[in-house]
Amino acid sequence: MGDLSTEEKMTIYAWTLMTNHAHILLRSGPYGLSKFMRRFLTGYAIYYNHRHKRHGHLFQNRYKSIICEEDAYFQELVRYIHLNPIRANMVPNMSKLDGYPWCGHAVIMGRKKHDWQDRGYVLKWFGKKEKEAKNNYRRYVQEGISLGGRPELVGGGLIRSLGGWSDVISMRRHGGRELSDERILGNGDFVEQIIKEADDRVKQQFPENSQQKSFLS
Repeated sequence: MGDLSTEEKMTIYAWTLMTNHAHILLRSGPYGLSKFMRRFLTGYAIYYNHRHKRHGHLFQNRYKSIICEEDAYFQELVRYIHLNPIRANMVPNMSKLDGYPWCGHAVIMGRKKHDWQDRGYVLKWFGKKEKEAKNNYRRYVQEGISLGGRPELVGGGLIRSLGGWSDVISMRRHGGRELSDERILGNGDFVEQIIKEADDRVKQQFPENSQQKSFLS
């Protein structure tokens, strides 16, 4: 993952490897996410099969990607991803997580080193000086343990985009509507912007099909 992210010019901020899946928070590079993930998953499957003398598929389904609104969710997602080993009882507490090798938290804490993980960018969200930022970051992550699984960060479409059921119910009572999409984590304006950019890109690539679709609708 690290070697390929450097080659594909992807920036990785947070990650954790679980027993049967992984979570990665990254910024897509100039060659796009699809190419990176195709090379990553195919390459690892070949390596794994060779190492364990097996054949066939290794991954069950296509990877799931979600576009995230950075200002609103960056810190939340770093914390959510790095707390997965504790939630899954793979490590018992924060002290063990600080040095856990299969999670980017140890890199942020300075206990492990991976040049391909942008540790500095994450710490900038928590303070100007490294020691202060590291302490603030660790405290922030520890406070997230009591918040549970955070389903609003990983699924729910409209619910995730708005922030929770209470927001949805309140908006419905007042007759309000908010654009949402299950592939996007952000508020309605952000979702609308991303969808518009995607539609514009499709129209540039397939102008005739786009015109026909608009006419039929």
